[in-house]
Amino acid sequence: MAEAAQSRVQAAVESAVRGLERERIRGMQGAMFRCSARCCEDDTASMQQVQRCIERCHAPLAQAQAIVTAELEHFQDRLSRCTLHCNDKAKDALEAGGTEARVRGQLDACLAACGDDHLRLVPAMAKKMKDSLAALQQ
Repeated sequence: MAEAAQSRVQAAVESAVRGLERERIRGMQGAMFRCSARCCEDDTASMQQVQRCIERCHAPLAQAQAIVTAELEHFQDRLSRCTLHCNDKAKDALEAGGTEARVRGQLDACLAACGDDHLRLVPAMAKKMKDSLAALQQ
């Protein structure tokens, strides 16, 4: 991808994930650790009961991580498809007799457009993840 566009997309995604981590994930991590500590404080529970209790404490965070991972993978897949489309167009243009310099310019423009298009998708993706995580906490 055109390097500047790639950098902008990467920075936007990283910023969205950092915000999500601060606003939602950290609180869930704290709750998980407090819950797990309560499990361990039960002197009457068997080892298996404590283990099941800890697993129940970990479940919401595991679900949250799965939501974030799936959404980021979906975003990456869409971006990859766009870049593959650009590469196909460039290959077709070269095979049709286009000059390498001209095709390189078209490829760079196409890749930059992919980056810009996906940059506009980041806020909606972040909101979707935030809403999904909020629903987990209810």
